[in-house]
Amino acid sequence: HALNPIAHLARPTMRLASGSAAGCHTLTGRRQNAAAAVQENGDAKRVRPSAVARSSKGFNRSSSPTGGDVEPVRTSSMVVRATEPVSTSSTYSLADSGTVSLDNDVDPTWTVLSINCTNRPGLLSALAGTFRDLALDVGRAVIEGGDERNATDKFWLRNVSGTKITSPDQQAALIRVLKDTLGVKRKLESRPKFGSSNKGAQADNISHGLMDTYKKNDVLSIQENIINHVEYTMARSRYRFDDFECYQATALSLRDRLVESWNDTQTYFKQQDPKRVYYLSMEFLMGRSLLNTVYNLDVAEPYAEALREMGFKLEDLAEQERDAALGNGGLGRLAACFLDSMATLSLPAWGYGIRYQYGMFKQNIINGFQHEQPDYWLTFGNPWEIERLIVSYPIRFYGHVSVEKVDGKESFKWNASEMVTAVAYDNPIPGFGTRNCINLRLWAAKPSKEFDLEAFNTGDYVAAILSKQRAETLSSVLYPDDRTYEGKELRLKQQHFFVSATMQDVVRRFVDMHGQNWEILPDKVTFQLNDTHPTIAVPELMRILMDEHKLGWTKSWELVTRVFAFTNHTVLPEALEKWPVSLMEKLLPRHMQIVYDINWRFLNQLRAKYGDDWERISRMSIIEEQGTGDKLVRMAYLAVVASHSVNGVAAIHSEIIKDTIFHDFFQLWPEKFQNKTNGVTQRRWLAFCNPPLRKLISSKLGSEAWVRDLYLVQGLRPHAVDPEFQAAWQEAKLIAKKRAAALILRLTGVEVSTSAMFDVQVKRIHEYKRQLMNVLGIIHRYEHIKHMTPEERKKVVPRVCIIGGKAAPGYEMAKRIIKLVCAVGDKINKDKDVGDLLKLVFVPDYNVSTAEVLIPAAELSQHISTAGTEASGTSNMKFAMNGSLIIGTLDGANVEIAQEIGQENCFIFGAKKDEVAQLRAERRGYKADPRFDAVVKQLRSGAFGWEDYFAPILDAITTGGDYYLVANDFVSYIETQDKVDATYRDQAKWTQMSIMSTAGMGFFSTDRTIAEYAKDIWNVVPCEVPMPIETSLDNA
Repeated sequence: HALNPIAHLARPTMRLASGSAAGCHTLTGRRQNAAAAVQENGDAKRVRPSAVARSSKGFNRSSSPTGGDVEPVRTSSMVVRATEPVSTSSTYSLADSGTVSLDNDVDPTWTVLSINCTNRPGLLSALAGTFRDLALDVGRAVIEGGDERNATDKFWLRNVSGTKITSPDQQAALIRVLKDTLGVKRKLESRPKFGSSNKGAQADNISHGLMDTYKKNDVLSIQENIINHVEYTMARSRYRFDDFECYQATALSLRDRLVESWNDTQTYFKQQDPKRVYYLSMEFLMGRSLLNTVYNLDVAEPYAEALREMGFKLEDLAEQERDAALGNGGLGRLAACFLDSMATLSLPAWGYGIRYQYGMFKQNIINGFQHEQPDYWLTFGNPWEIERLIVSYPIRFYGHVSVEKVDGKESFKWNASEMVTAVAYDNPIPGFGTRNCINLRLWAAKPSKEFDLEAFNTGDYVAAILSKQRAETLSSVLYPDDRTYEGKELRLKQQHFFVSATMQDVVRRFVDMHGQNWEILPDKVTFQLNDTHPTIAVPELMRILMDEHKLGWTKSWELVTRVFAFTNHTVLPEALEKWPVSLMEKLLPRHMQIVYDINWRFLNQLRAKYGDDWERISRMSIIEEQGTGDKLVRMAYLAVVASHSVNGVAAIHSEIIKDTIFHDFFQLWPEKFQNKTNGVTQRRWLAFCNPPLRKLISSKLGSEAWVRDLYLVQGLRPHAVDPEFQAAWQEAKLIAKKRAAALILRLTGVEVSTSAMFDVQVKRIHEYKRQLMNVLGIIHRYEHIKHMTPEERKKVVPRVCIIGGKAAPGYEMAKRIIKLVCAVGDKINKDKDVGDLLKLVFVPDYNVSTAEVLIPAAELSQHISTAGTEASGTSNMKFAMNGSLIIGTLDGANVEIAQEIGQENCFIFGAKKDEVAQLRAERRGYKADPRFDAVVKQLRSGAFGWEDYFAPILDAITTGGDYYLVANDFVSYIETQDKVDATYRDQAKWTQMSIMSTAGMGFFSTDRTIAEYAKDIWNVVPCEVPMPIETSLDNA
């Protein structure tokens, strides 16, 4: 420390007026608590000083030998006197640490320090920190690298005053510090070195050497990272920053760690060149990222402690994060779970979607009515994303197609009349228990030219901004209302925008790696279409291959049909997406040509097989001709024709689509069709959102291995009847119920009893999901309680009925159902005669974060869709995984859940799939049960108000044909609810069933689902980034 020839000013400590950032000054390199800055040096320790000064030049701020960011105190004993003798050059042996030489002859203004020592992770960062701490300027560095075991480096050094290091005392002091630095003994995580740049060995050695270890995750290093982001990234005072600012800084510090793994993963993928999966989805319902990231990175405890010492709580900061508004319901949440499992299984995979500025909408409930407001989730930025301005692609619309002769061959050219730019935003997705961190690339729409200055200057202000607004509209809102022609046009533009950018990006990456070697494209690329929305990718890839890379039709089609796979998510014919041919011809003229050509060749194939069976050929045609003369493009049929695999998402669903909507195609290509039952990630939906239950499960199983392998929860089954374990299980559930009750009070103003059964139905509002039957059942229960004697009421099982979900803006019937729920709840909740025996609340703006509170608290969850209408459902899996018992029909994944956990551990009712068609045919002559009629009569009489507004709902289930068989299943439903009450009274039995429910859910992890996709559809294998080598310097 005697090397600095001039005095430096330490950064002053400012007086704090108030606030939770007290003490943060010490974290920016000037620590007042010296004990926190102890540096290990063998068995000896030396405490770093509490007041420090900055070096004005040299390396960028980097880790010091201790991983800190500290500079030396300037004291009078450090002053070098001019009368001291001067030394020109010398060499020192540092025993086991290596040799060091100082040369003052080879350069007129710099002292050249040469180091030959044992190489180790973190060496270059440690040296950089040492020079900074000693207030030495570094004018040049030659990092020759040596080999993996030896380092040979040179540094040109001088004091900040501009003088060489010539005094023997200075040199001796420098050598002592270097001996400490080079000889320090500790274990470090060595970051792997992949490949090289085109800048030469010297640049590579510096780039790797300065970052050859991962960021440290001790409390002090975390605090330093957070404070650095407060001051340097956000430019906020380190003395005053609130919870939201601390959240942003914490998120940025975590993103730093994600980026390390993300860069290593992408570089490793490029080096290994595996076959890659590209998952295309219009939705990715990611939820919040803070807690998911700290848990997946296994840094929750040090982060919680670091923040606690700074005066913050990790849980409070998590509440500052807005849910990423990138999806609506199960489709988007499934895609998010899939990404988590792809990363955890170390698959070489990326997700692609749209960066919606406002998402779907924020649901406000005003007087019981749904009002849609923009979800301004990006107003204050998204600290998790990485803007990639250099990754952008032109996206074309409209115009016409011309034909050119190129080398004697016809070539098509799309002369587009409108163009926008797709800009990439990357979102790192960490795996659990792996260094792999994959990517979710989202596209934002920008104008192809930012601003029409000429139009502005001539006074045409509207024209100046029109193109910008039109472009940005493409990525503004998820699922714009398509009841109008303009809405349909916007939706199709959105879909093309997303897939065109994605196809261009993937093809560019392939060409960079493999040039024009198109034969291996199917060996390196596979696309998974998550429902029909991305299907326009088929003609877009054909266009790119034929028009831009000049491949012929036959070769292009061969490649396309080998790289696409299609997941269907519906059994409802009306839900299969179709686009007017007139719209596609106008908006995407080249794509419409390609679709016509695909269909023409396909129909010829059908005619060759089936002859002149025109009825069958018409049914299977990609182009549907309507009686009015209008034509539609059947996007689901295009996906089936172009894909090498078509899968359903539950066993019953996969059989239904083979028997109904895709029956003809199944007969033609039975080998294409398979099932992949959905799942959910047990990490977010059990381990992370339900800490008390996670702790209890891990304690009973003896480890947390189940977080990675959910089948291990089967080990709970022998303990299901253990009274002591049951008591602990009930306590974990009570903790979750108290948390949910607090949320309900905050969101609805209704206070609910945690002694009551929590009965939950939260999902997208739709007639087939039959929230209506739930409400009718609640009215029946309410009237039953009202007519009870006081003695009878003592036997009633109290219930808190919780319903939540959004209705599509154009879905009027669903909006009426929301109003009905609210109207019934208003009356019941104000009825003091009923009190806590029954409550009904509608939770507004249901999203992932709300689900993470309600699902652990649920004791009964309702999955009551008409049999044969729900493709799978995943909320049923989340609830059952958390020990909630299911009341439901044998529909979707309910069938397989009942098989896995035992039908005796759930409550099944209602018509079976094979009975539905006959019941619908007989429905108009069906005489409903008097209990059903009584509930309908009450609503028509105005018992809950708004009888005129509710009339269309009631008409639909009475005179309107009752397509979803509410009346038919109502009696079975309320009688099964009686069984629920009887079971709940026997808490030992109920708890046993709850434990068995969780214990049987191993099959429903997305880790299993994704492993099946990888093996059976994608033909990809894990590409795991090597785990960091924990290097002990004793053995270096």
